[in-house]
Amino acid sequence: MLVLLAVAYAADPSIPFTRYELPNGLQVILMEDHHLPQVCVDTWYRVGSKDEAKGRSGFAHLFEHLMFMGTFRLPGNGFDKVMEASGGWNNAWTMEDATNYYDVGPPNLLETFIWMEADRMQQLGEAMTQEKLDLQRDVVRNERRQSNEDRPYGMVEIEIPTALYPTGHPYDHSVIGSHEDLQAASVEDVKGFFASWYVPNNASLVVSGDFDSAQARGWVEKYFGGLARKELPVRVVPGPVTTPQKTDVTITDQVDAPQLNLVWHSPAKFGAGDAEMVLVADLLGGGESSRLYQRLVDGGLAQEVDVFQYGLQYDGMFMVSVIPMSGVKVETVEKVVKEELAKLGNAPPTPEEMERLLNQHAISTFEELEPLQNRAESLNRYWAYTGSPDYLAKDVSRFSSAQPTAISAVVAQWLKPELATRIVVNPEEVKK
Repeated sequence: MLVLLAVAYAADPSIPFTRYELPNGLQVILMEDHHLPQVCVDTWYRVGSKDEAKGRSGFAHLFEHLMFMGTFRLPGNGFDKVMEASGGWNNAWTMEDATNYYDVGPPNLLETFIWMEADRMQQLGEAMTQEKLDLQRDVVRNERRQSNEDRPYGMVEIEIPTALYPTGHPYDHSVIGSHEDLQAASVEDVKGFFASWYVPNNASLVVSGDFDSAQARGWVEKYFGGLARKELPVRVVPGPVTTPQKTDVTITDQVDAPQLNLVWHSPAKFGAGDAEMVLVADLLGGGESSRLYQRLVDGGLAQEVDVFQYGLQYDGMFMVSVIPMSGVKVETVEKVVKEELAKLGNAPPTPEEMERLLNQHAISTFEELEPLQNRAESLNRYWAYTGSPDYLAKDVSRFSSAQPTAISAVVAQWLKPELATRIVVNPEEVKK
């Protein structure tokens, strides 16, 4: 395994592609791969919950749902019906920084995919109605109930943004938004959001799989070339935030056991220290050999431990989440977490730990890139966050070159106890 990983690193890994820009600003990335009879069209819009107007939280995610509500040429559920009839499928997701749509199917569907994505970019706003808005608004509100309000520990996700960020910061609210803001959204709001952000110069289109690039270029020009560039709204880049707005939050929920969540500000995605923080998360909570798993789960103090680094465009979030065993106090597991953080901040990982961390990350990186859709999305993600789709080798290098002392340094810098937000979920029966 070590030999294979060394070869992978030494080979300067890359995802072969060609990139060009249409006169209207649309970024087009073509990635041919003829191993399987499959194509994928991945469309990335650089708009997410951070771009929502005050009083319209959840709007970017709501709009993701509305994008499947039909245009004049493809009314109703025509988007799904056309591709599914020929063996294709699609999906989408929304985050703080972006909204992503992808279509996957046999090669004969490629022109259809490109046409349908161009049709949505051109017509969806004009085709919006009150009936469509009301239907998807209810769907999104039910999603909030199922994913957060009615899911054990789900309200932690809602509380984190307001606890970490000051009012007015782009990340001061959850992606799903509030019921009040979703209810307040109007058809005019939807059309305005579409006209502002769903424009070619705010998007990147990756065409990947078993296709001919020359033919695909013709289709992209045919269907997207006539769409107009528009001036984008001004984005105000926020200043750095290192201290939380709230240091202690308590939630009462219908759960069987309490949960401890410690959350810190951390480096932005692909920023200085981001890779080291990912490795810190793996070292502390990445599997049964991780430090917190051994001390808390193997030690009989906790049922489960989760640790992760979540980097975004302007900032990041590092989180440790622990569910204690029955009879074990939250304060007991919290003490162990802080001990391990202090230990790591004062002494670097051992050579054996570093070897395991780097091997695990290399394996997961290349495994994740095997599916065609994942590679297409990676090209879009690299373009959006770094300005270049050709970032895989640099991405791999920032981990393979990470030094043990740098891992200790980011812990000492970012994960100080006084910089943490402490969110505790208590079972209803212990309500005070």
